[in-house]
Amino acid sequence: MPFEFANAAVAADADPLQDELALLDLAAQGRQVAGLWEAPLSLVVPRTYQRHAAFEAARAEFARQGCPVFLRMSGGGLVPQGPGILNLSLAYAVGRPPGALSDAVYQHLCEVIGTALQSLDVETHWQAVAGSFCDGRYNLAWGPPGAARKIAGTAQYWRRAPAAMQAPDGQRHLVLAHAVLLVTADPEQINARANAFEAAIDSGRRYDAGKIVSVREARAAQGFAGDDGAPLMMQVAAALRHSVLQTPPPA
Repeated sequence: MPFEFANAAVAADADPLQDELALLDLAAQGRQVAGLWEAPLSLVVPRTYQRHAAFEAARAEFARQGCPVFLRMSGGGLVPQGPGILNLSLAYAVGRPPGALSDAVYQHLCEVIGTALQSLDVETHWQAVAGSFCDGRYNLAWGPPGAARKIAGTAQYWRRAPAAMQAPDGQRHLVLAHAVLLVTADPEQINARANAFEAAIDSGRRYDAGKIVSVREARAAQGFAGDDGAPLMMQVAAALRHSVLQTPPPA
């Protein structure tokens, strides 16, 4: 069963937590759904960030400055959002628990994005990139392994499937796999915004802009000069849509 695309656009005041829940609700109906969108200028953090004493005050101040800070269900760290960044979410049901399939879910997501970028002459692989925001083992990275820069981050969230979908062994689950892809966004700007919030909550975290890269920068390094913002975003979105439809998820 191929994926179907839902929530192709997110409203300027949309809460990503609600979008994630909506996709999981569709998956609970037995559908394989994908969402692809560009979010407004904002930051998204896991709910664990609420443990910082200064979190709510910093959140209110950033919202006052036009940069709301949203919560999400998956773990990890802070993720910048805004123009030039594409979000891809895949929600579907699987017949095995997280411990058996979490790596396969990440690898599928990396394959979807990697195949799309390869069609645009950007070769990637998955690896951790120390110093990048929301670093993880399944970042999608560009460049040689020893000097790779993060071009996309990934995360996942699981919940048990409803009783109507359950198999006799009770192991049917719903999974939401999410990726954030830097397309035309300026790494220096988004990194500075991420560092500013981490400093405001006194988290002790600090990120290095030299550890991240956009699709536009990766293409420029290979001689593809003159990529304009909107056309490149449309090219990447089209390549992602095609790759999603051609790449079945783990079962």
